[in-house]
Amino acid sequence: MQAKKRSFFEKLTGAGNAEDEYDEEPRKISVKEDRRGHASVNDWLPEEEEAELAVDVYQTPAEIIIQTMVAGVKPEDLELSIGRDTVTIRGKREETRIIDENNYFAKELYWGSFSRTISLPQEVEPEEAEATERHGLLTIRLKKIDRDRKANLKVKSL
Repeated sequence: MQAKKRSFFEKLTGAGNAEDEYDEEPRKISVKEDRRGHASVNDWLPEEEEAELAVDVYQTPAEIIIQTMVAGVKPEDLELSIGRDTVTIRGKREETRIIDENNYFAKELYWGSFSRTISLPQEVEPEEAEATERHGLLTIRLKKIDRDRKANLKVKSL
């Protein structure tokens, strides 16, 4: 019998047939508890993996706009890669303080690498993109390619 690979939904919810064989080992997550007995939220993501940024993507008649929160990230620690139909945002949020784990009451902030690749609903002009950051909100403005625009060309005599 060939092993069945679990779908994303099955992995997320734990759904699936218990009799099915899977080619993947179940992922074991150790949960640390603070001195109040609360689980540390940061423990769900292994350190070697990147977190995925939450984004808003919307359009105006002339632009596609992407917004995401990057509070605590220096602009030089952000990398934007813009193509005609995709945008990738990468960065790293560095924790600058060193505090003993026993002194935390709650530890919910994410520290480490993050990225997000967004497929755009329409082609854009990568050379005309603008990115600004204000109070932790990164806004990327992408000018849409106008496929209906026509130009008149004058013929020159040589």
